[in-house]
Amino acid sequence: MTKSRKLILIYQKLYKSFGPQYWWPGETPLEVMVGAILTQNTNWQNVERAIVNIKKAKALDARELCRMPHERLARLLRPAGYFNIKARRLKNFLRFYLDSYGANMRKMRAINTEVLRGQLLSVNGIGEETADSILLYALNKPVFVVDAYTKRFCFRHGLILKDSDYQEVQRFFTQNLESSVQLFNEYHALIVRLAKEYCFKSKPKCAVCPLRTDLVHHGQ
Repeated sequence: MTKSRKLILIYQKLYKSFGPQYWWPGETPLEVMVGAILTQNTNWQNVERAIVNIKKAKALDARELCRMPHERLARLLRPAGYFNIKARRLKNFLRFYLDSYGANMRKMRAINTEVLRGQLLSVNGIGEETADSILLYALNKPVFVVDAYTKRFCFRHGLILKDSDYQEVQRFFTQNLESSVQLFNEYHALIVRLAKEYCFKSKPKCAVCPLRTDLVHHGQ
């Protein structure tokens, strides 16, 4: 079986088991970008609480958040954890967004994907996963997002080596799947769902995994 065929079979099985995930949750591209930064080192429920705080303060606006005093922003972000660090990182991104694109999402979206990715990675506090989440989920760029769940899942199914780095895992997907925003979006969201419900870091539920009939689960 080719790698491409194997990936498609996995996707079909996950989609049949879980259905569409409607990810990334967010009412606007800006909210998605803010969420991508806040979700570093925490769970989504905590991020949602922080975003609710921002909305209650009527501050979900790039300029408003950028000019907000650090202490106030940090208080709003407290539920997301590491709130002082995240307040700085969010402001770093917002300054880039304002200085480079005037908070114009359409202008930002028009930039070449690789060029824009490089710009995002140059922002202090924005790593590969966060940059790619912004590109895919907020800007509708066909970029496959890799996280710890993706690496764990891929290794357990013999798709990658254990020490594969971010770019190696990403290339595995992009070289073996059609370049599609919708497919990349849904596939990554399904992997996250699988990891949270079955493919745990320790004691994975391999015996009842939705993929158990299609693939050998190593349970490592």
